[in-house]
This record gives sequence, C-alpha cells and structure tokens, in this order.
Amino acid sequence: MKKLKEVKIIDSIYPNTGIAIHEDIKNKIAIKNALVGQTVSVIPGKNKSDYKIAKLYEILEKSDIETNEGCIHKEECGGCVYQSLTYEDEIDYKYSQIKKLYGEKNITIDKVIDSPSHVEYRNKMEYTFGDSYKGSELALGLHKKNRFYEIINNDECLIVHPDFNILKIAIREYFKNKSMTHFHKKTHEGNLRHLVIRRSTLGEILINLVITWDTIIDKKEFIDYILDLEIEGSVKSIFITYNDSPSDAVVPEKIEKIYGKDYIIEEISGLKFKITPFSFFQTNTKSAERLYKEALALIPDLDEKIVFDLYSGTGTITQILARNAKKVYGIEIIEEAVESAKESARDNNIENVGFLAGDVFEKIEELEVHPEIIVLDPPREGILPKTLTKLINIKPDKFLYISCNPKTQVRDLDEFIKNGYDIEKTLMVDQFPRTSHVECIALLRRVKG
Repeated sequence: MKKLKEVKIIDSIYPNTGIAIHEDIKNKIAIKNALVGQTVSVIPGKNKSDYKIAKLYEILEKSDIETNEGCIHKEECGGCVYQSLTYEDEIDYKYSQIKKLYGEKNITIDKVIDSPSHVEYRNKMEYTFGDSYKGSELALGLHKKNRFYEIINNDECLIVHPDFNILKIAIREYFKNKSMTHFHKKTHEGNLRHLVIRRSTLGEILINLVITWDTIIDKKEFIDYILDLEIEGSVKSIFITYNDSPSDAVVPEKIEKIYGKDYIIEEISGLKFKITPFSFFQTNTKSAERLYKEALALIPDLDEKIVFDLYSGTGTITQILARNAKKVYGIEIIEEAVESAKESARDNNIENVGFLAGDVFEKIEELEVHPEIIVLDPPREGILPKTLTKLINIKPDKFLYISCNPKTQVRDLDEFIKNGYDIEKTLMVDQFPRTSHVECIALLRRVKG
C-alpha cells in the first residue's frame, strides 16, 4: 500500500468529493465522500488534469457540521453519505456544490426544493446477497463503504419503510436456513444474487428475487413464507429473475412471475401508474410529485400546444402534461415501460397521448408534427451529442430539461446556449435525501436561430 497522507478537507465539489492540499503533492487532492472540515488519511492514486485522486482510508477528525446521530449503519454502509448531518445542513451542503458546478458556466440556481421527507422515502431498493467478511454467514443488504465484495446487513435502514427491513431480514433468514450460498463474483459459484423490493405509497409491494439459472427453490413454500410475514403493506407480486451474467447487476436474462399481478400500482398527482419489475419510476414518489409540480409551473402555457416528452419512462410526466396540452408524445427505449405507460393512460382515461418504443435519435423522425415544447428527462449519462444536435435543430420554443445528473446536464446546457437558447430558470430538487445526488431542472427558451 502507498504511504498514507493526512489532510484537512477544505472544499467540496459535486458529487460529494472533498478537496484537500498537501505539501508533498503538487495538485489539489480529490477524495470521494470526504466532508469539508474533516481531517482524514488518504491513499494517493492517479493524477487527473486538475486533481490528484485519493482514496479515503480513515476519518481522523469529524467535521463541525456532523451533528446528527443518524443511522446506526452510517459508519459502514455505502448507501448514504449524509446521515451524520442534519437535513437542513445536508441541503445547504448540496446546494453549495451545485451552485459551484453551475456557476462554472455562469448559470444561477434560482430555487432549492427539499424533499417532503428524508426518512422512509424510497419506493425501491436493490439488495445484494454476499458475506460481511470472507467466510461469514449469508448477508443481504448494501455494499460496505469502499468495498466491492463485502455486504452489510443494514437491517435498520432509515430511508425505507419498515416493510423493506422486515422482508429483507426474513428472506435472508429463509435462505440461510436452507444453507444456500450467494453468487461469488470471482469464482462465479453459488446461487443467490440480488433481491429487489418495490413498495408504492399505496402499500402495494413487488418482490423480485434474482438467482442463477441452475438454482432450485420450492416456489410454493417461498411464496407462502412471504405471504405469512406480518407487514403493513400487501405483497401483490413475486418474480424470479434468472441471471448468469458475470457483472454485478440485475440482468433480466429470464423473468418468471410466480405469484400475483404483473405490476403494482403507484399514484402520483392524482394519476395511477403500473410499475413492473424493471420499470423506471422515480424512487421518491412524494418528492417526484413536488418536482413535477414545480417543473410544470415553468411551462404554464400548454393550451393547444404539441409537446414531446423524451426519455418518458412509464409515462408519468407525459400524462401529467396531457392534462393541459393539446397532444403529448412520449418516446422511451424500454418497451416494457412503454407498454406500462399505454396501459396507465387508458386506465387514467387520458387519450391525447402517444407513445413510441425505441431510441430517441431514431424515433423522433417518426413524429411528423412540430412541438412547441420538448421535455427531456434523460438517463444519468445525459443526451448523446448526435441526439442533442438533432433535438436542437427541431427548434421548439422551449426545452424543459430534467436531470438526475447535474454534471451531464451542465455539459448539455452549454450546447443549448451555443445554439441559440437562453436559460430562463433553474431549480435544484433534493430527490435523494441522505445521498450525494440531486435532480436539477432547467427551462430554456429559443432566442435566435
């Protein structure tokens, strides 16, 4: 191991990267998940253009802003990074990073919107089967901080409804009693891979067990075991996903429904949506409702307008927009999400929508109408350059850009500005309390070209 360096964190950049200096190192040092005010020991790593990357080894002194008791798992769990801060300090800390990031492009954040709740807010969790240390009993939970193999049994997680914790613990104990083993990332031996739980605000629960193809379980016994558990909500669907992929991800090579419905129902802004095992849906339902309300307030003049909703997922924004617009077209690459969106629109009696399944770059050609407004909600990597160019060339009056990755949004906004659009307003929405992530919204108006 390289020699440890002791440094004081003097600044931070998004997302939650502490900045330090050391007399032996020429460049500033960037340390992931280190807070301003902390004194830490680090392991120096690679040089980047502006920073020396270093790995956090140990926190020697806490920051003055770490005044919150928080979660009992906060020292080990890699899921949350701000449990030691009060929620008010967390919002301020995130805003300081976002303000700095957008300020580099002379973009001002006009409004900061907090989450309705910073506890029990997540409607989806993806847990991993593994061990807490080599040779330990079966574990099921999240990865430990800065660890690829080790899993923590985060049995008292604060950011989910208690039903998540009850189900996770029970399912771990079920398979432990069966002496079943987790899938080893090195040897590719073992059977248990992941457990995905979704719980809607209506209390409907979907369980997705991810196992290898050669795994044999008594499905009826497993179903009965789950249904006998005492929880507040109601398990409506149980799926098994078979996955032999070497990557540590939930790859749906085959999906089998073994109990209940094909979906659960979630409600947002008075509309109901069908959530299937691999549907994209905002993980914080109540905050998403606030996000959509704030975003749509930026484009109140929808009457008789054509709107494109690109990267539309399960059609949440599409249908909310359709309440006021003349017609809204949604494009989403995941076919399962598009089918779910179509069904939800029918169930919600919304007729002035149309959905296309496919890549935005290709499918945008099939829409033979001109939109006055285009709504964008791309994945974390942002908009591909060729797609961005094509969208700008459509020349709508306005773009409403919603992003879960401010870094790629800032990059894309720069291209809009270069091509004749001004930024009228920007919002920061704390969609993911206790984590380093936020959502940002930008309204752009065409001024030339």
